[in-house]
Amino acid sequence: MIRQPILEFWYEFASTYSYLAAMRVEKAAEAAGIQLLWRPFLLGPIFKAQGWETSPFALHPDKGRYMWRDMEREAARLGLPFYRPKSFPQNGVLAARIALLGVDRGWTPAFTRAVYTAEFGEAQDIADPEVLGPILTDLGLDAQAVIAEAQTDCNKQRLRRMGDEVLSRGIFGAPTFFTEDGEMFWGNDRLEQALDWAIAQARRSDWPV
Repeated sequence: MIRQPILEFWYEFASTYSYLAAMRVEKAAEAAGIQLLWRPFLLGPIFKAQGWETSPFALHPDKGRYMWRDMEREAARLGLPFYRPKSFPQNGVLAARIALLGVDRGWTPAFTRAVYTAEFGEAQDIADPEVLGPILTDLGLDAQAVIAEAQTDCNKQRLRRMGDEVLSRGIFGAPTFFTEDGEMFWGNDRLEQALDWAIAQARRSDWPV
């Protein structure tokens, strides 16, 4: 027998393709017997390091038009609602700070899916605490307390450290998946390949249970 493999799921709330991945990754990992680690982060610093002030989908109109049509097709294929946000990319800083708080508390997956649904399924502004607050309340949390804690210097610094790790590991987009041997897979369409690699790598390593 082998030990349960681990897969890291790095995602950005402003990322369209992260939405598709976030809505299906947990069930897929569970079915494959893989432990999933949720890693919210910000793409802004990565784009700035490349000299971009915004998403490449916003910088290049042809690429952006293709992406929106592709999202319509993929969302329909997966049975997900999809509405183009009024502004893109949205500011996901507060949502990322909140999601980071929940990683060790167990509610990050549910929060993440709810935020993505509000953003891309209902075209709401996820930078607005009035949008995020009810999501937290629906999860049985004290929304005001959670949002206040998310805005503390300690938690802000924690997200910045995540950004440092992102740069050091060569992440350039979202979603990105890492298996335990450090193999990187980029894109929603690489989820299944990442899961297969994680299982195969665990078997090769022959980890004891």
